[in-house]
Amino acid sequence: MSLITLEALGMALGAPLFSGLDLIIQKGDRIGLVARNGGGKSTLLRILADRAEPTAGCCRYGRNLCVTLMQQDPEPAALSLPVREVLLQALPAESRDWEGWRVDVALDAMAIPGALHDRPLGTLSGGWQRMALLARAWLTEPDVLLMDEPTNHLDLQRIGQLQRWIAALPQDTALLVASHDRAFLDTVTRRTLFLRTTAPVEFRAPYGTARASLAERDEATARRHETELRQATRLRQQAAKLHNIGVNSGSDLLNSKTKQLRERAERIEAAARPAHRESPAVQIRLADGDTHAKTLLTLDAVTVAAPDGRRLFRTGKLRLHPGDRVVLLGANGTGKSRLLGLVTEAIAGRPHPGLTVSATVVAGICDQSLSHLRPDEMVHDAVAGRFAVSDQRVRTLLATAGFAVERQGQRVAQLSGGQKARLAMLILRLQEPNFFLLDEPTNHLDIEGQEMLEEELRQRDGASLLVSHDRRFVENVGTRFWRIDRGTLAEVDDPQGFFSAMMAPG
Repeated sequence: MSLITLEALGMALGAPLFSGLDLIIQKGDRIGLVARNGGGKSTLLRILADRAEPTAGCCRYGRNLCVTLMQQDPEPAALSLPVREVLLQALPAESRDWEGWRVDVALDAMAIPGALHDRPLGTLSGGWQRMALLARAWLTEPDVLLMDEPTNHLDLQRIGQLQRWIAALPQDTALLVASHDRAFLDTVTRRTLFLRTTAPVEFRAPYGTARASLAERDEATARRHETELRQATRLRQQAAKLHNIGVNSGSDLLNSKTKQLRERAERIEAAARPAHRESPAVQIRLADGDTHAKTLLTLDAVTVAAPDGRRLFRTGKLRLHPGDRVVLLGANGTGKSRLLGLVTEAIAGRPHPGLTVSATVVAGICDQSLSHLRPDEMVHDAVAGRFAVSDQRVRTLLATAGFAVERQGQRVAQLSGGQKARLAMLILRLQEPNFFLLDEPTNHLDIEGQEMLEEELRQRDGASLLVSHDRRFVENVGTRFWRIDRGTLAEVDDPQGFFSAMMAPG
């Protein structure tokens, strides 16, 4: 049964975001929404939730339909309210007194600890805020649930919980989820909508299968377009020959035939559909520095402790060599980022017992908070102030990273998460490191950016030490895996055992 029907839907905010979107959302649908950052995913969800008006086309809704949007972030007004009050406001005002028990059920379903129920929403971590927003959305008993980047800020344990929660949704509930988490989309969706500036494309398959089908479709379109243009060129060449003969002979028949060939060529050219081409919103490129060292990092009975001195784990003897892409695996709080911090300190000349870094290491460091970016700095100065390159070169580099000239005068603090990530990756490239230290590098990157980063890391000769919750990124990039388990860091063959353990019911 049709719940929402979109007909030739389009949206432009200065420039077009998408157009010509036809889509039918039916009971029980599980639809993944995929687009680059700034490609209109959140805008489309807001249109479906009746919070924004399209600039073209229309939405038709079923009778008495409840459509609920789970946004990426809480409204500012909600941040100062206790978590329980935020959820209570999702209930009709007239029934809150006698339906308040539903709030407690929703909080329990999301495994939100009782100690957090009366705390202001803004004091919770990003992950707990996300679970509270999901609980609030579910209290509305939606027929259609819209989810905007629901896995942001969630660790693997919470992602596993979210996947199980979605699997247990009533069969009639439709779900439309915008996400950059490829593994999550493969698990929870059965249809995929690729949102494009023109001609959005839908496949009745989860993301991975749909992406392969999309690539085949684009390649077939490109081949067909080239064939049609070659045919049009041949017709024009024939028309030109007949025209010359007709002029010399004065034949009306030849002149008429010439006109017919030209008109046919024009029809073919007008109908020829070019392959999908969108200039990338981001160019992620990395560069290698040289090293002749056989070992870049050695860990020999290293003790890693929390800031308060509490021991987190101890390592055996492990070495990292040029070309290795080592992924650190471990639950939140086990000390992954602490180890990266110790390596960073050793590179800066503050060694730690048992941890040795080669003197040839040129490090490219990117942590979760992108702390090497200074919020008050201008985008232009973030590059010009670090590297000896001309002003024109700086502007060109920033443009290739997706920063138009008018944006290069913005302060870093004004950038979106995705823009900050692109700037960080540009700085990383210009450092020409031979050893990448990356802590959650795909945070804020769209799928296009993730794939570019994966390809760059695979092509580089430099080594990497990585921390990531992105399952596809870990699988696609990692060549070795070090797992923190029961207070010990040791090498394992692959990440699957860790993923399964982390995402299993608690």
